[in-house]
Amino acid sequence: MEHNEHDAGLGPSVPGTSGAAPTEPSPTTTPTVGDVLVAIEELWPESLAESWDAVGLVAGRSGNRVDKILFTVDPTAAVLDEALGWGATMIVSHHPLLLKPVSTVAASGFKGDAIHRLIEAGCALVTVHTNGDSAVGGVSDVLADALGLQDIEPLTRAAEGLPEEGIGRVGNLESAVTLGVFAESVFSILPAVAGGVRVAGDKDALVRRIAVCGGAGDSLFDRVRSSRADVYVTADLRHHPASEVREAAGGATPYLIDVSHFGSEWLWLTPAADALANVLSDQGFSTDIRVSGVNTDPWDFVLTPGR
Repeated sequence: MEHNEHDAGLGPSVPGTSGAAPTEPSPTTTPTVGDVLVAIEELWPESLAESWDAVGLVAGRSGNRVDKILFTVDPTAAVLDEALGWGATMIVSHHPLLLKPVSTVAASGFKGDAIHRLIEAGCALVTVHTNGDSAVGGVSDVLADALGLQDIEPLTRAAEGLPEEGIGRVGNLESAVTLGVFAESVFSILPAVAGGVRVAGDKDALVRRIAVCGGAGDSLFDRVRSSRADVYVTADLRHHPASEVREAAGGATPYLIDVSHFGSEWLWLTPAADALANVLSDQGFSTDIRVSGVNTDPWDFVLTPGR
């Protein structure tokens, strides 16, 4: 796949580094799946995951060595092709492969086939989903930072966690800009996908207080209103909830910016890979970590009015 500066997966590889104390494992020690899980728990505790979520180890033996880790938004067949072709021994996926209960993992289905391919190749699969959304430095934190927000706080605080942890973020731009200019800045930081960026609101209206939620965030509309946000950036906005928000606002705030689900979470991959590399290095482990180059947005092209 040909890439440009907006294509997904252009984050650099993150090699493991050394520098451990003599009493810790050798700097050249390759971590096990269990070792990596301990590091992941330090960064993105499972206690921060939503009750409906399925996070943690999906496939893999705790004692197996992990010398190559690939980060991705989705564990699709194309991502598995990339990972196994590179020789990855672990995939860290934001989205779960097995979110809903299944009665079979027969290879005749795409999920069962993925599980078989992982096991046969000796590649572990780990999910970091809503715990990765909620944690400090998580998906919405990265999105808020990329947009230049200040005085950032959660839209919904985590039931178990630090005051700065929770789903979604809200903060302020350094100075007010028009909705049109802000929407262009949102577009500029995201990978190129077919759906682009959709905006509801007066293009010339001034906005400064910004709410964001990586992934699907229409369940947080009440929190967005109470946060007094001028505009809400999230993904997968459906017709009726979006229409009702705009009708209730009477043309005023909050304005809405609807982005790609994949794109809003892709920004997190490189900082997450960096963070995991740093924790493993501090523990005396060395492993090669990289971000997937596969764009897993499901849409291929879009038709729009010629304006």
